Amino acid sequence: MKAMILAAGAGTRLKPLTNRLPKPMLPIIEKPVIEFILELLAKYDVNEIMINLSHLAGVLQNYVRSGYRYGLRVGYSFEGHFEKGQLVPEPVGSAGGLKKIQEESGFFDETFIVLCGDAIVDFDLAKAYEFHRASDSVATIISKKVERDKIPNYGIIVCDSAGRVESFQEKPAVEKAKSNLANTGIYIFEPEVFNYIPKNQFFDIGGELLPLLVQKRERVFSLDTKIDWYDIGRNSDYLEILGAALEGRIKGFKPSGREVTEGFWRGTGSVLEKSIKIITPVYVGAGSIVEKNVK
Repeated sequence: MKAMILAAGAGTRLKPLTNRLPKPMLPIIEKPVIEFILELLAKYDVNEIMINLSHLAGVLQNYVRSGYRYGLRVGYSFEGHFEKGQLVPEPVGSAGGLKKIQEESGFFDETFIVLCGDAIVDFDLAKAYEFHRASDSVATIISKKVERDKIPNYGIIVCDSAGRVESFQEKPAVEKAKSNLANTGIYIFEPEVFNYIPKNQFFDIGGELLPLLVQKRERVFSLDTKIDWYDIGRNSDYLEILGAALEGRIKGFKPSGREVTEGFWRGTGSVLEKSIKIITPVYVGAGSIVEKNVK
């Protein structure tokens, strides 16, 4: 199985954080989001990966490079055009980005997984692949049940008792929601999906490709599986994830440095003056100086 990481978005809702960093490069206590995704793929031996880039493309490419240090082979697709040596972003949508790569290289010649570059996830990818094969599905959506009051924040999936998708609802009001299965933005596809993606135009997976597949009676399934899913769509989401990281709620992640007290981590060489007030969870980075009377 191959993989595609979607990383071309501008991250408008995360400004000013994304003025200098693309969303996948936002640090979770000094570890970029993209690194969590690459480590998950490496864990399940998904070794051939494409990443689409547009906004601040060079930042992510210069960090990940060939993927060698993760035991991966990583390639890139640039969405835009160059002017005076600089990439001018021209994103083509999540499905459009897939089509661009396929037209240029034929990379997706077997089952492949698509993940968003702005979410930290942990789930049994092998189990998801087995479900996809057993269902004889052209597209499998990894889903998660959410609390009823959270439904308006997500794209909702409506499926039958076997998990076959019947329809979608985009961020419905609670009283109009037909299910509480949220689309996590993780998909397993067969190459046949390219028959439904038009060339050279903006096309979205969630809003256009998946509804079209269902309309054409293709076999599209939802897998409600155990998944840790931290989506970074807004600044409040980012703050929540940082707290989860410091409190040990992100599986397998431990901040660098030393935990002084519960929820308070201190990096190597950091200096804390007297009379400071710390309200956990807090991480003081390596080499940082916190002067007196700081709260």
